[in-house]
Amino acid sequence: MFKVLITDPLSEHGIQQLLEAPDVEVVQQTNLSPSDLLAVIGEYDALLVRSQTQVTADVFAAGKRLKVVGRAGVGVDNIDLAAATQAGVVVINAPDGNTISTAEHSFAMLMAVARNIPQAHKKLVDGTWDRKSFQGVELNGKTLGVIGMGRIGSEVAKRAKAFNMKVIGYDPFLTEERAQKLGVIIGTVDDILREADFITVHTPLTKETRHMISSAELAKAKTGVRIVNCARGGIIDEKALYEAILSGKVAGAALDVYEEEPPTNNPLIGLPQVVTTPHLGASTVEAQENVAIDVSEELLKVLRGQPFKNAVNLPSIPAHVLERVQPYNELGEKLGSFLAQVTVGSLQEITITYSGELADVDTSPLTRTILKGILSYRLGDQVNFVNAPHLAKVREINVTEQKSTQSRGFTNLLTVELKTNLETRMVAGTRLNGYGSRIVKIDNYSIDLAPAGQLLYIHHNDRPGVIGRVGSILGSNDINIATMQVGRRDVGGDAIMVLTVDKPLSPELLDTLGELSEITSVTQLEL
Repeated sequence: MFKVLITDPLSEHGIQQLLEAPDVEVVQQTNLSPSDLLAVIGEYDALLVRSQTQVTADVFAAGKRLKVVGRAGVGVDNIDLAAATQAGVVVINAPDGNTISTAEHSFAMLMAVARNIPQAHKKLVDGTWDRKSFQGVELNGKTLGVIGMGRIGSEVAKRAKAFNMKVIGYDPFLTEERAQKLGVIIGTVDDILREADFITVHTPLTKETRHMISSAELAKAKTGVRIVNCARGGIIDEKALYEAILSGKVAGAALDVYEEEPPTNNPLIGLPQVVTTPHLGASTVEAQENVAIDVSEELLKVLRGQPFKNAVNLPSIPAHVLERVQPYNELGEKLGSFLAQVTVGSLQEITITYSGELADVDTSPLTRTILKGILSYRLGDQVNFVNAPHLAKVREINVTEQKSTQSRGFTNLLTVELKTNLETRMVAGTRLNGYGSRIVKIDNYSIDLAPAGQLLYIHHNDRPGVIGRVGSILGSNDINIATMQVGRRDVGGDAIMVLTVDKPLSPELLDTLGELSEITSVTQLEL
């Protein structure tokens, strides 16, 4: 018998499968103090919580029988993941249970901002019958731009099609085949800004997506556009949105999330053109039941030794395998991140080749690390070592592992190739005694580069003086060059240079470099 302790209130229906499992004994104690939890946790194989219970390192130390901790929800801020991993305890969550709830709330907000429903409701409640001030617009025949076509964005797109809307979807992992299934036109963010009457965002909040809609982007948008954000505060620059609403560029906005929660002194709150709710995307009876059902199902699989998918910490790796692959973890993640930042188009295939001595090792943990490096650039901290293969699979990205004894003169060589609908890119790396991780090939260019820090990746024509002009421009803008590596195939032909710099370049400075006649592209990377 497995013993499961539940310490936060959960839907009875949501945990029904645990209560009915013949090999599980469930104990519900929802008012345990931290000391009480420490006193009893040693008796249990599993712990199921929401956000109230703090699962600390002390809990894992005391939970000698613990195999799994389940979080009925998405966030795991109340669980010490490092301590869980060190103790060999799997932590699982329920990332899919609130999909429909959030999608429906997003669409409700879309309709509310189109028809001014909350504003009209308030005025009527206040005693004023006013039919003239709240003329709205129809959704029928309008264009909806969906930025982020993951689970929630896809569900919103389905609902928009039912309202006879044209849908343009942007997502770095959206394939043509999937777009056709959804009836969505693939577009860029700029396409959406130019064409959409309504824009809704459904991306994670990452360095790349923070303020991805700001003043410059709003200037490109249609006059009269309406914007919805039920994803994460910070994706839309609130100051820029406020100014765009005042100017009339943006006709209205519907916000469920904010850069600061709860929002204090937020100028958007109270604007007559803005519909606001207090982060209610997942606040339905069904969503709360679904997350409990999902995490209960996953928890049973872990206890019974069956395959599971929603773990959020590093799985246990045999010591002999860890010893062989661990030195390559950092290299693998950096190679993945490098390619993700330089590759354009919708990702379709990932091919990972292990050469030399690595060909004789169980490299599945290293593959997870590489996938994390690739996917994290777009999906942020929702990606971890355990769920990276699952996230690739649900996005219909084909992942292939290859092994070869040929390592081109290196003891070990790790090669990663990405194929998108627009291009195929490759990077290879190794570890050198005394030098650590090195990138040794980018596409067809041989190079010797430490994959760390702020990098400038420049494609250029191999002409005399190009490197000097780049250095001069950087120097005159107080940018110090730490290292420079150059690769070329033929004299006077195409070439690359990769510079390690001490600080990031401004967009204006990147544009200045790109204007040099010999330079074909400039990409700023962070590894």
